[in-house]
Amino acid sequence: MRRLVLLDAPSNLGLRPPAPGTVPGVYKLAGALREQGILQRLGAREGGVVVPPRYDRGDWREGDGVFHAAPLAAYTRTLADRIEGHLRDGEFPVVLGGDCSIQLGASLAMRRIGRYGLAAIDGSADFRHPGNERVNGPVGAAGGEELALATGRGQSDLTDLEGLGPYLREEDVRLFGLRDGDEDLPELRTAGIFTATVGEIRSRGAEALARTALHDPHPHATAGFWVHLDADVLDPSVMPAVDSPDPGGLLPDELAELLRVLLGSPRCVGLNVTIYDPDLDPRGTAGALLADLVVNALTA
Repeated sequence: MRRLVLLDAPSNLGLRPPAPGTVPGVYKLAGALREQGILQRLGAREGGVVVPPRYDRGDWREGDGVFHAAPLAAYTRTLADRIEGHLRDGEFPVVLGGDCSIQLGASLAMRRIGRYGLAAIDGSADFRHPGNERVNGPVGAAGGEELALATGRGQSDLTDLEGLGPYLREEDVRLFGLRDGDEDLPELRTAGIFTATVGEIRSRGAEALARTALHDPHPHATAGFWVHLDADVLDPSVMPAVDSPDPGGLLPDELAELLRVLLGSPRCVGLNVTIYDPDLDPRGTAGALLADLVVNALTA
């Protein structure tokens, strides 16, 4: 039986301000899900908090690269230290974000140990990098770039921490839930990254597609895989409390089926949950849904 440990990583360093003079509210995600009783419902051990640096972009301007790069690099190492320790102890970390840049901490931790994969359930690929700025705009916000950074695309102070970059190989990555017609799809597929859009999940079935992805084509080269869950994979009709509530997302039953298969695999070693912003959910209904999905998948 898995030994779950709940760890907070309340970093918002990878997102742009939602409005001038404000900071992204995703740093409240962990507290909001804890208010839903997630620690007790999971029967998890308390793992504490990895406190992030202060959100302060200073005099950063477009063209300066990734903002908060130095704090992000430091936080990635610190978070990786904690996650690595849990993995080596045989525990299953459930990491509550935070924005998607916290995935770099998990990726670095796994890279220190060996070769691992990533199953990302995300409404976007987070694959912006200097080579595709014409399509995606200039780099800056690591929360929209962490998969590119983890696979070695971008500035070396984030892509090659400890000389271990890239942290993930393209063939070891599985992406689920991209919106149909996502502009990154051709580049992702050319790079050898498995992708499954919302339409493909619906046409093939979430369970069947997830099982195929786990067994084809490179599963046995890795020691296991991590699941990254971005709340914006859900349709904004049920999950409006995200920074980019794009239409055409998954419905709760579809996400539940994906999570059941991926988290139910004995090769899955951890999970992080990101992007839900309690500031955009005054009644707490979206947070309650997210907590239910995570708890049900891990306790099934």
